[in-house]
Amino acid sequence: MITLNHYLSVSALLFSIGLMGVLTRRNVLMVLLGIELMFNAANLSFVAYSRAWGDAGGQVVVFFVIIVAAAEVTVGLAIAVQLMRQFRTLQTDEIKLLKW
Repeated sequence: MITLNHYLSVSALLFSIGLMGVLTRRNVLMVLLGIELMFNAANLSFVAYSRAWGDAGGQVVVFFVIIVAAAEVTVGLAIAVQLMRQFRTLQTDEIKLLKW
């Protein structure tokens, strides 16, 4: 039988993979992918706790997190398109204009 600990273990693994993707990757699209993995890990935790406690509040929170994630992807991809047009690269270390 799958317990709450199994769901939380998978969620922690997903979050760790996403965090490593954000910290180690230098491509803007890979960083966005890592952020999405972290959002999904948080969603899995919310749904697991919601199911374990018999409360629908966690599922409502997941609905709003999905909306925020969709907006984040939209803005992130728009920024990536503009970076590609202006700098001809999506490598974060090659874009020096954004630094102070």
